[in-house]
Amino acid sequence: MADAEKAVATQLANIEKKTGKTIAQLKAAIAKCGKTKHGEIRTWLKETYALGHGDANTVTHVALQSDGASAAKATGATPADVLDGIYTGKKAHMRPIHETLMAAIDEFGEFDIAPKKGYVSLRRKKQFAMLGPKTNDRFELGINLKEEVRHPLVKAVPPGGMCQYIAALTSEKDVDARLIAVVKQAYESAG
Repeated sequence: MADAEKAVATQLANIEKKTGKTIAQLKAAIAKCGKTKHGEIRTWLKETYALGHGDANTVTHVALQSDGASAAKATGATPADVLDGIYTGKKAHMRPIHETLMAAIDEFGEFDIAPKKGYVSLRRKKQFAMLGPKTNDRFELGINLKEEVRHPLVKAVPPGGMCQYIAALTSEKDVDARLIAVVKQAYESAG
């Protein structure tokens, strides 16, 4: 089992302990709740079972089989195919930002890449970054780091989200040494 799969399995086991429900029971409850959209289900799980954002998001992905890895597995696609799907059409021009970031991050050492439906999650023992197109014209780098970050492109995010910081990038030129240093700090903190 890959480290990312092991981390999700541990997270799901912890969710079962928190809620007193098995994942199968949670999936059945979701099917009966009347909610069909990802965000609606996630909010319902947070309100009904007092789950945090990340746990509710994971349960929603499991129930809908909507994360990139599950979707790829169901169709026989590879994670690379999922990545190609993220950067198609009006978002294709953002692929160089992704490649520039990944080339720098690859130098840090070992980590897992978990392609999702619209972005890529980077994990060690826990997620340290998320990257992908937010809109047709804006690429986002999400960073998980408890320390204060000082970089003109990096903005703090209100508590409860998937990351503590977001950097909106419009070109691979935005990926400077200072930004990579912030990501490396997050990488080191996640290990």
